[in-house]
Amino acid sequence: MSDKRKARRAPLDIYLNKYMGGVPYMSRAADISQEGLSLARLLEPQHEAKRVGLQFQLPGSEEIIYAEGEVVREWVEAANTKRERSGVRFTLLTERHRRMIDAYVDRHGQESSREN
Repeated sequence: MSDKRKARRAPLDIYLNKYMGGVPYMSRAADISQEGLSLARLLEPQHEAKRVGLQFQLPGSEEIIYAEGEVVREWVEAANTKRERSGVRFTLLTERHRRMIDAYVDRHGQESSREN
């Protein structure tokens, strides 16, 4: 499947809290853009929730970023790992946190052109 993402993305290998129904579950980020995150499922139940809360820190920063997002894509990696992944688009983010993410992507980003 072709990667339809247009936004510049930056690798981001961190653990974060993904809130579903007010309950935090550990998730792992793979990359980030100004528009959202790519996440790997770790410890969370099967769910139908499309709206999620996110709590994370960018590498090199002490500040915790709080955001809300919408799960816009879910897939299973074709590699040997068969990990479940999801794409989350930010729907609520403070201007300060948006600027922090923009600066991180500008420093570490690359154009999205890979195949999934």
